[in-house]
Amino acid sequence: MDRSPSSWVGTSGWVYQHWRGRFYPADLPQGRWLEFYARHFATVEVNAPFYRLPSAAAVVAWRERVPPGFRYAVKASRLITHLKRLKDCADPLAVFLDRARLLGPKLGPVLYQLPSDLPQDTALLAEFLDLLPHDLQHTIEFRHASWFAEAVYDLLRAHNVALCIHDWQGMACPLAVTATFAYFRFHGPTGYYTGQYGEDALRGWAQRIREAVAGLEDVYAYFNNDAQAWAVEDARTLRRLLGA
Repeated sequence: MDRSPSSWVGTSGWVYQHWRGRFYPADLPQGRWLEFYARHFATVEVNAPFYRLPSAAAVVAWRERVPPGFRYAVKASRLITHLKRLKDCADPLAVFLDRARLLGPKLGPVLYQLPSDLPQDTALLAEFLDLLPHDLQHTIEFRHASWFAEAVYDLLRAHNVALCIHDWQGMACPLAVTATFAYFRFHGPTGYYTGQYGEDALRGWAQRIREAVAGLEDVYAYFNNDAQAWAVEDARTLRRLLGA
């Protein structure tokens, strides 16, 4: 019988001023938001490192401020994905991963979000995948539809790298499992980062996720529809539907 994967459901980021009064108590200082978040969710996707490499002290603080068993998914630097566009990036990748490893056992998957104007290049992808250390979980979010091809999935499977399954507007991302874990990103049902999915839509997603990930080790799902704190409500709903 296939085992059930561990389900990790949370939001993409936790510092949103418009969540004050909707999720965070109005009188709670922002400096305590992470601890509050970690009382409600066991995982979060950290997007800040995409824009700027966090200091070692900041990463250690993230590690120490959440309870045992918490997991961070970390979005890789845009220097790797958007500026170097996966080329000649061994050194910045090593620097980034060394910094991420300071999270210790609380480090979950590393997310590589590729730019929308980068089309399929299997030779480039193969060279990049060869750089990824096997002791970490890695997932790639493609934003150009040409990447959705069996040759790409075969490369990902050979390196145990997960296809990031997402619903970016205008994209038809397949529900393809390419690793021993799966990774989902929900960017908003009615526009970029906005709209609420709600119970009915998420019940359908939960069924599709259960069918796709049977026998895997972990499944991660993050909601990026931060407007009106819908991400919080939808994450709670999907978590319940998955029995996490």
